[in-house]
Amino acid sequence: MSVFTRLVEELGRLLEPVLAESATAAAIVLFTVLVRLALHPLNRAAFRGATPVAGLLPVLLQLPVFFLMYNAFSSPGALLDHRLFAAPLGARWTDALGAGGFLGAQGLVFLGLFAAIAAVAAWSAVRGRRAAAEAPAPVAAANVSAEQQEALRKLGGVLPLLSFGTLITAAVVPLAAGLYLVTTTAWSVAERAWLQHRKRSSL
Repeated sequence: MSVFTRLVEELGRLLEPVLAESATAAAIVLFTVLVRLALHPLNRAAFRGATPVAGLLPVLLQLPVFFLMYNAFSSPGALLDHRLFAAPLGARWTDALGAGGFLGAQGLVFLGLFAAIAAVAAWSAVRGRRAAAEAPAPVAAANVSAEQQEALRKLGGVLPLLSFGTLITAAVVPLAAGLYLVTTTAWSVAERAWLQHRKRSSL
C-alpha cells in the first residue's frame, strides 16, 4: 500500500500548482486512467473475442487497485488530509450528511459525484439497449435453442443497467474510491463505444 500511497502523493504534487487542494483528487483520476490504459490491450482482445471469460479478466485485475484505494482512504495516513473542494477524500456520504446536510458544502461534492455516476450509467444503459436492438439475430447453434438465444439478447440490454449499482457503492465507500469508480466506469463505456465504432468502420 505504501507504494500506491507514494505514487498518488507524487502525482498530487505534480498537479498541485494548478489544482491546489484538489490535486490529490485529480491524481486519483489520473492514476485510474493510467491503470485503464495499461488494461486496454486486454479489453480490446476481449472485445474481439466476444467471450465473457476474457471480458472478466480486466475486471478482476482492477479489483486489487480498488481495494488499495479503499484501504488507503479508510486507514489513518497522510492521504486523509487531502480534499476534493470541501469534502475530505476519506469521507463517506454519511459523514457529509452529518457535517452540513444534504446541501451542505460536503454534501454538494457527493451530489456532484452521484450525478456524474448516474450520467455515465444512463449513457451505458442507452448504448447497451441500442446495441441489443440493432444486433443481428444470432446464428442458431446446435446446442443453443431459439429461446436461449433470445434470452441472451435481452440480457445484453439489461446488463448496462447494473451500472446504476455503482451509485450504491459510491454512497458507502470513501470519496476517493467513488472517484475511482466514476472514472473507471466512464472509461469502460467510452472504450466500448470506441471499439464498437472501430468495428463498424472496418466492416
